[in-house]
Parts: sequence; C-alpha cells; structure tokens
Amino acid sequence: MNAYKTIAVRAANRAGDFIAKAFTDRDRIISQSKGLNDFVSNIDEQAEYLIIDTIKKSYPDHAIFAEESGHQGNSDTVWVIDPIDGTTNFLRGIPHFSISIAVRQKGKTVAAVVYDPMQDEMFSAANGSGAQLNNKRLRVSDGKKLENALLATGFPFREGQDLAKYMEYFQALYPHCIDMRRAGSAALDLAYVAAGRYDGFWEFGLSDWDTAAGALIVKEAGGMVSDIKGNQYTGDSASILAANPGVFKHFLQTIKNI
Repeated sequence: MNAYKTIAVRAANRAGDFIAKAFTDRDRIISQSKGLNDFVSNIDEQAEYLIIDTIKKSYPDHAIFAEESGHQGNSDTVWVIDPIDGTTNFLRGIPHFSISIAVRQKGKTVAAVVYDPMQDEMFSAANGSGAQLNNKRLRVSDGKKLENALLATGFPFREGQDLAKYMEYFQALYPHCIDMRRAGSAALDLAYVAAGRYDGFWEFGLSDWDTAAGALIVKEAGGMVSDIKGNQYTGDSASILAANPGVFKHFLQTIKNI
C-alpha cells in the first residue's frame, strides 16, 4: 500500500508543479463550461494526463477513473483522480485547490493523497499505516461537542441540487457550532479535518473523485466518515459527513429529526 502511496505522491508532485506554474501565468489558462456552474480548463486536462502518465509508468495494467477522462482499463486496482479539486478557485486566481488521488483494490481504498501545490502541503495515507502531512503524523482534533466545533461545508451549486433541503441542515447546525467555512475544495476540507484544522465537514452531491482520497486520510487520522445520516459512506453516496468522533456523534444527534 505504501508503494502505491509513493507513486501517488510522485504523480501529485509532478502535476502540482505544472499547475502552480500555470496559476502564475494566467494567459495559459483556457476554460470552458461542463454544465451550470461547473467548469474545466486545459490545465485540469493536462494535469490529469501527467498524473495518469506517472501512474502508468509503474502500473501499466491498473485501471483509471478520472474526472476529465473517465474510466480507462479493467483491473481490480483502480486509481481515482481529480486533477484540480477547486477549479473555480483556480480559474479566479484564488490559491486554494488541490490534487486528489486515491487507489482502490476490489472496492476498498488502500492509499490516498491530497496535495495543495500552492502551500506545498502533501496529505497522504495508506490503509493501516496512519495519515501524514509532509511526512508528519496527522490526528483529528479532540473536541467532544458540536458547540466547540469549526465545521466546513460546500453549498449546492449544480443544477438540480436541492438547496432548500441543504438549508434545513445548515439552519439546524449553524447555531450550535463556532462557525462554518465554505472554502471551495472538498478534498482539502477533508484533509483539514484529518489535520485537526476543522472539526468536521459535510456536503451533498459530491463525486467519488472529490472524496475518495480525503475520506481515507480522515479515517487514518482517527476520524469517522459516513453519509450525513450516519450510514456507510461509498463513492455513490448522496452526502458525506467526516469529523472527529465526538463531533461526529453530536452532529448526527443534532440533525436526526430532519
């Protein structure tokens, strides 16, 4: 598993160097819409190519599931890739976005990397080996109650998402926590939970490539991950909740009647 993590780190570093250079040379960036409030750029596509190329040099027979290029190959081992999680931030010149790479074997995530190239922060984990930030061990925060928690979230922004239902949860939670952050990169939100910067994160309507890596990093840092009702979280789940154990329990108690 650590061998997979090593290659994921190598791929993230390679793509991160490319993305960081493009961020400072904005004339290189060409964007287009994939749907309402959903964008892609040539930098996303080229970064994804660099990630896949790095993986294939070591594991040519492994399958790929990537945001921009979709499914490739047929293998029990699948690399789940988001080349830029937080593309809107990237396009607007906001230096808060990340590369997310996870490795699954027979449906189980066994290695993960979330890399912030602007801060040079490499969050990583391998199943059973803990989570790290730039090779330093990560642990979730030790807060026990929601009233002392700083939470992160993401607003429904795509067409067809239920804003009214989201607001029911927001209105139930917001009065009971310190504050709520909406920074624009779910993968980094999860990594920040693992690092103890946030006490919890919740959102609806994310894709597998947004959360696959971050979910493992949270778990390996001692946190808990489920859907927003406490059911087992999978890449197909309609929502996600990640938090330290104490906040996780109080979060579910607070929203149980919604």
